[in-house]
Amino acid sequence: MIAEASSGADSLAYGLDQEQVSFLQSSSDNSLHTTADLANFEAVRLVRDLGRKTHDPALTQLAARMASAIRGAKAGADPFAKVKELIKSMIETLLNDAQADASHKAYCDKELGESANKKAEKSATIDKLSTAIDSMSSKSAQLKEQAAKLQKELADLGRSQGEMNAIRSEEKATFRTNKAEMEEGVTGIKAALKVLRDYYAKDGAAHDTADGASSGIVSMLEVVESDFTKGLSEMTVTEQTSQRDFDRETQSNKISQATKESSVKYKTKEFKGLDKSVAETKSDRSTTQEELDAVMQYLGKLDDICIAKAEPFGERKRRREEEISGLKEALNILNGEAVLLQRQAGLRGTHRH
Repeated sequence: MIAEASSGADSLAYGLDQEQVSFLQSSSDNSLHTTADLANFEAVRLVRDLGRKTHDPALTQLAARMASAIRGAKAGADPFAKVKELIKSMIETLLNDAQADASHKAYCDKELGESANKKAEKSATIDKLSTAIDSMSSKSAQLKEQAAKLQKELADLGRSQGEMNAIRSEEKATFRTNKAEMEEGVTGIKAALKVLRDYYAKDGAAHDTADGASSGIVSMLEVVESDFTKGLSEMTVTEQTSQRDFDRETQSNKISQATKESSVKYKTKEFKGLDKSVAETKSDRSTTQEELDAVMQYLGKLDDICIAKAEPFGERKRRREEEISGLKEALNILNGEAVLLQRQAGLRGTHRH
């Protein structure tokens, strides 16, 4: 009655076509003979329902293979052996897939974690190197500006000293000329005074008549001598003062020049060292950037194989565990029925005895 009335319902309820549900029917009288047939049917139904629930075509295919194996079972053979082997094989496949999936996830977690750490490390290194480059470049620019300013000051100092040297040389030459003339004038006045004094010191009437005139001339020459002597003295003092000021200023300029030249030398050496360090640091940054680019490229590949999945690992794991549990349930159904058949066979043997 079930075979005649329910084949269409079976096809609609369990998604089996007529060929796939024919294992329910006997080849001779279209009836379910034993509880083994019912156990096989229950196992196939369970696997088929599980495949429809999890949308796994492999389970749907397994159900079809189980049905085919049941139909092709030879008389007298273990009615569950082939079906149980199919289920066990499927369970083993799912377990292997689970292990491979877990290994893949462990690989992805490890590689993604290490690559993320490398990305953070390389990015931090690049930021650090960029900061160092900016700092060194700024300091180098300041030193270059300071060195240029000092060199300008040295040039101004050299020009000023040159002008001082020219003025001092001119003043000294004028002093020598004027001093010689003043000394010659003083000598001439003194000689004239000596002649007049000697002349008017002699006895004679002619001298007596010229006493008034001689006194005026001598007095005038003495004033001239005093003016010449005073002028020579002032000229000498002025020259000495000018020379002393010149020497002091020249010495100060020498000290300033030495200081500035030393500073220029130090700053030039320092900014050249900084420029070299900047070039080396830029090279290090370029190398690190290449390493970061390689890490980013590798992360992109990892995203394709580890992240860009239609189904997350957790969902795959849950579905696979559900499938394994369902298959084990089907296997338990068959194992339980097999034990029952063995007990029945043993009882029949005892009864015959």
